[in-house]
Amino acid sequence: MEIYSTEEQQVDAIKQFWKDYGTSIVIGAVVGLGGLFGWNYYSDHQVKQTETASEAFQALTAAGETEAQLITGAENFSKNYSESGYQALIELMVAKAAVEQEDYDKAMTALKSVIASNPDQSLVMLASIRLARVQAQQGQFAAAIATLEQVNDPAFLAQRDELKGDFLVQQGENDQAKIAYQSAIDEGGLATSPALQMKLDNLNKA
Repeated sequence: MEIYSTEEQQVDAIKQFWKDYGTSIVIGAVVGLGGLFGWNYYSDHQVKQTETASEAFQALTAAGETEAQLITGAENFSKNYSESGYQALIELMVAKAAVEQEDYDKAMTALKSVIASNPDQSLVMLASIRLARVQAQQGQFAAAIATLEQVNDPAFLAQRDELKGDFLVQQGENDQAKIAYQSAIDEGGLATSPALQMKLDNLNKA
């Protein structure tokens, strides 16, 4: 999977991957197990469940519903289906909708659910970064930085350190922020965030 320049592109790419291949992946695994152990009934049931979950996921994500309708639809999906990949993507959508409604507690709950379910490394990294943003929005800077420390995928390190620098600036810890911004630059952050150099230069002039 390519490394995308923004969080939304990353989410859209993962979402499209699950739309295109999620059903096939799960069905393939289930059918393989069914052939090996002879669990024909179980396999048929799981295949039907997976197909139905795929259809429900695509309907939910394509509906263009309001934030409140999306949250309600996500809750219904969670009650009816257990596919973790789809569920994690929906939780990310719920978190975004909750932030737009300024319901930060619901956003944090949704993002923590993604992290706890650990469906995919990229999804966990995205959820962690977004959780840190929400925590900082609530003034919980120590918690936000602690959340960022859990981001360890090389594809997300520049984004992590730039965000850490932003949080440190808001707390007046400019020297530590310089270190974070420089680290983000060293990790290739300028390729996706040209403003990063300006942030560091402004601190150096202060």
